[in-house]
Amino acid sequence: MYDLHCHILYGVDDGADTVSEALEMAEIARDGGTKGIVVTPHSYATPTELNFWDADMKNRFLNLQKEVDERHLGIKLFPGQEIFGRGEFVEHLLSGELITINGSRYPLIEFPFTVRSKYVLEKMQQLIAEGFTPVIAHPERYTFVSESFDSLTELKKIGCLVQVNMGSFKGVFGHTAKIISEKILGMRMADVVASDAHSPFMRTPFLADAHEHISEKYSTDYAERLLSRNPKAIIQNKKI
Repeated sequence: MYDLHCHILYGVDDGADTVSEALEMAEIARDGGTKGIVVTPHSYATPTELNFWDADMKNRFLNLQKEVDERHLGIKLFPGQEIFGRGEFVEHLLSGELITINGSRYPLIEFPFTVRSKYVLEKMQQLIAEGFTPVIAHPERYTFVSESFDSLTELKKIGCLVQVNMGSFKGVFGHTAKIISEKILGMRMADVVASDAHSPFMRTPFLADAHEHISEKYSTDYAERLLSRNPKAIIQNKKI
C-alpha cells in the first residue's frame, strides 16, 4: 500500500516532533503493509507556518529517508505537502515554493472546514486551468459537503480527485464525517484513502485496518484501488 497523506516529516508541523517519532510512525506503517509514504507537512496554512519547500525541508526529507534506510524498514518516502487553499497558493505552486506529490501533476489541497463551496470550485478550476489535477484532502470533514453533497459531485465532474481519511470512517472525526465518508465510499466517489497520520500514538499510519474495512464492506478490489493502485499511480504521475 501507499500512503498519500501523512505528517511524518519531523519538527515542521503538528505531526511527528522528532526523528524518533517519525521512525516509530514508519515502523507502524510497515507493520500495516505500507511500502511508500508521501510526506505531507501542512504548508501555507498561516503567515507563520508557510513551510515552503526550501533547503531545510529537503534536508529533513533526505535525512529521514536515510534514517529509515539505515533501519531497513523497507519504506520509500516521497516529497509532498498538504497545501492550505488560501490566498495566492496557486501562484506559489507555479513558482515551486509549494510542491505537488512527488513532482507530479497532483497537488494535495486542504481547506478551512467551514469554507464555502463556491470558493473551492473557483480555486479548483484555476488549478485545473494551469494543468494540475487537484487531490482534495478529506472532503468528508468540510461543512459544505455535508450540507450539499452535490457540491462534491460537481468537483469530481470538473476533474478533482477525492482523498478520504481512514480515521473518518472509523469515527475519529465525529458522526457526520463518518456518515459522509461512508457515503463517498459507497457511491464509489473516493479515489484514495490515506492515513492523515500525525503521530505514532494517535491517528497512526497503520493502513491494514482501512484495507480490511473497505474489503469487507465493499470489495477487496476497491480497497486495492484506493490504497494501492491509485496512490501509486499518482506518485508516478500516471492518469487515474
